[in-house]
Amino acid sequence: MAPKQIKVKDKNKLYIKWTDETETVIGLKYLRDECPCAVCKGETVLLKTYRPAKKETTPGMYDIADIKTIGGYAIQITWKDGHNTGLYTWDNLRQLGENEASGLKEDYGNLI
Repeated sequence: MAPKQIKVKDKNKLYIKWTDETETVIGLKYLRDECPCAVCKGETVLLKTYRPAKKETTPGMYDIADIKTIGGYAIQITWKDGHNTGLYTWDNLRQLGENEASGLKEDYGNLI
């Protein structure tokens, strides 16, 4: 399922309307805190796990500068602090919307 509309609402929420007419709303703070990139969530390579240092809040960290579609499966968000390495797939965005509503955080620590 792909989105048919993606926009920032109220300066602090990402709004997504899907092709099945359902809607997902994700707070920008939650979206950035759950960035799936290796810099933010770590990664496992050859059985060695890299855990990033705890992030400190910086100006523009939770403000979106740009959103680009990547192929037909994801978006890449450029945040106003310059961070842009996270790719949010359609499935990931739907899951993040559900998780935020229930207070869950993604666990990227078990990548293999």
